[in-house]
Amino acid sequence: MMFAVIFKATMNPNISAAEYDLYLTTATKMRELAFAEYGCIDFTAVTEGQEEIAISYWHDEAAIKKWKSDTEHALAQAHGQHHWYKAYTVEVVEIKRAYQFSAS
Repeated sequence: MMFAVIFKATMNPNISAAEYDLYLTTATKMRELAFAEYGCIDFTAVTEGQEEIAISYWHDEAAIKKWKSDTEHALAQAHGQHHWYKAYTVEVVEIKRAYQFSAS
């Protein structure tokens, strides 16, 4: 069994260049922390215009809950709510099946 966290956000259109740089630095640090401390399996993020989607994969829901309550992550979330994001949604889903193809 595996889980995914789907984070969909609309960036604040009035974000300053300095604040956006802080966002990029913080996002990188949070991703590294998720892997190093909480067992994140994979993490993919894409941005198109003001829209962002990030999907992270986890072995279990307990690790996701620990990640959500991490002190540094909580501070980043609060800063995001006040500065970086116009809106966001978070979905935690259980992956029932997964398929893969890779051309050789």
